[in-house]
Amino acid sequence: MKIGPLWLKLQIACGDALALGPGKADLLEAIGAHGSITAAAQALGMSYRRAWMLVDEMNRCFEPALVETLKGGGRERGARITPTGQNVLEAYREMEREAARIADHAAYERLRSHLRDQPRPQE
Repeated sequence: MKIGPLWLKLQIACGDALALGPGKADLLEAIGAHGSITAAAQALGMSYRRAWMLVDEMNRCFEPALVETLKGGGRERGARITPTGQNVLEAYREMEREAARIADHAAYERLRSHLRDQPRPQE
């Protein structure tokens, strides 16, 4: 998320893997809203393959899995966020809101007082 010139990017590691970050959180929300990985990927402008790889990595990093795929026809097909997935997503968004409060700290204002609006042109 961007707050003025401050970019905040909260990332959760699982060994050397990125278990959860802003893009994966957005993907979880999109799966919840659209009911499938394909539709979620389309809504976010990413390929199905990329979305599936992100879901697979999240599922390998959390116990139990955050997303479950549903096989078969009719209404019970597609994908959905598990209760654990919903809990993890809510906790992540709460942590993002808390991290955003850093913009209210005096240290940020001190840093910002020295920050240019644009980089100097290269010489």
